[in-house]
Amino acid sequence: MSVFRAIVLGLVQGATEFLPISSSAHLVLVPWLLGWPEPSLAFDAMVHWGTLAAVVAFFWRDLLALAKGWGRSLATRRLNDPEARLAWLILIGTLPGLLAGLLWEDFFEGLFSSPAKVAGLLLVTGTLLAVSERMGLSRRRRTDELNLFDSLLIGAAQACAIAPGISRSGATIAMGLWRGLEREAAARYSFLLATPIIFGAGVLQLIKVLASGGVSGQLVPLILGFLAAAISGYLGIGWLLAYLQRSKLYAFAIYCWIAGMVCLFIMWM
Repeated sequence: MSVFRAIVLGLVQGATEFLPISSSAHLVLVPWLLGWPEPSLAFDAMVHWGTLAAVVAFFWRDLLALAKGWGRSLATRRLNDPEARLAWLILIGTLPGLLAGLLWEDFFEGLFSSPAKVAGLLLVTGTLLAVSERMGLSRRRRTDELNLFDSLLIGAAQACAIAPGISRSGATIAMGLWRGLEREAAARYSFLLATPIIFGAGVLQLIKVLASGGVSGQLVPLILGFLAAAISGYLGIGWLLAYLQRSKLYAFAIYCWIAGMVCLFIMWM
């Protein structure tokens, strides 16, 4: 992979991982539209580690507090600590995605080779975002008011987003809004919930890369892709949190509809 392509795809991965427009769809459709070969497994692993670095850098205080709270809950066997309770809800919310990945890995991987299906699923993401703004409870709940049922529902939404074209952040934010969370709270919980699943996906990809020996000759593009994904991901998180304080998700829904329909039209032509 050339340096230019590595930087472009790294920027795309980092920004779209946290904006509700599906990073996996963009990593399938952007190379397809430009006539580039599919990114290697090693590159895919590195940009995922880049997005993990972004969310850890942005939320390191929150993650440290959650880790400490979780440790205290193990020692005291109590959940009266808000950080401990939220940490357990995040871990429980990760389970649906873990199970879906283990049970239907081949099905999800097959979707990555079908740009038409990915474009169609972008239309689904747009619809989810629009519907979440029109329906749901009054949005006044904060993350410290989440319960087990909320965690499982948002986790199930994250599991659906393993399919390329279904935005992980879009699906989880939409479910959070439907459950009555404030927009910023829904986004913040979505990003924190992403940390274990991105870490797990990165570890799995890294194991596959090491087993295949696919790193040789790619060191510079891999490093640049990692850095591009980390920087754009960090900026994307900050921008989206600020945006959701004053605006709704309709702009992202329209983008997903337009992008999906344009790609389908090109395929039809």
